[in-house]
Amino acid sequence: MRTPRRRVGTCYLLRYSAPVGDLVAEERTPITEQLLCYSGAMPRPRTHDPDTVLDAAETLAVRSGPAAVTTRAVAAVTGVSNGAIYHTFGSRAELLARTWLRAARRFLDLQTALVDAALDRGGDVEAVVSAAEAPALFAERHPDSSRLLLAVRREELLGEVPESVAAELAATDAVLVELLVRLSRRLWQRGDRHAVDVMTLCLVDLPTAVLLRRDRLADPHAREYLRGAVRAVLAVGPPPP
Repeated sequence: MRTPRRRVGTCYLLRYSAPVGDLVAEERTPITEQLLCYSGAMPRPRTHDPDTVLDAAETLAVRSGPAAVTTRAVAAVTGVSNGAIYHTFGSRAELLARTWLRAARRFLDLQTALVDAALDRGGDVEAVVSAAEAPALFAERHPDSSRLLLAVRREELLGEVPESVAAELAATDAVLVELLVRLSRRLWQRGDRHAVDVMTLCLVDLPTAVLLRRDRLADPHAREYLRGAVRAVLAVGPPPP
């Protein structure tokens, strides 16, 4: 009896540092091994767009609450299999965390872009005003992401997540702090606690009070009130260091 031939080829052993669904190769070591293939020498490629899954999870979370975001519900909406969702995101908790992270990064990217554009025009005060108005513009461009960030507490969404995801969450906080310090130094040439506290008032406290708590994101008068309040605070500035 003839012995069936096994396919032999060169492949790469990949070592990763990021979680499943956002893999980044650290090292590619060529090895020669016997390839026992299911349907060919290479694994089947992923056939779904992760953003489609995140869109569905986001919509479910803002319309029905975080508890509505289950793998089965997302699969029913998207047509992506349960197994494919678990393969990409690892767990329901990680799916929720990455949905929140995508929304947070969208907001921070938009806010930073608004600041950069204002600074390029030479308007230091206008850069702070633009950053304060970012929640309103974000709600226009990404309504579901806005509702997710503003109406659902992060703690409700995250649950138990891998350490790598927790680190990414901490990184979003660091981006905001970096922006606060950057604008403080730009306006007052200082980044001490008092200066950053005043900038936090402009970028966090005032938008929350004027736009968010009263659901005025789409109210043009409220946005004008916010702009005036931010300019007034900046005119006073921080106390001496």
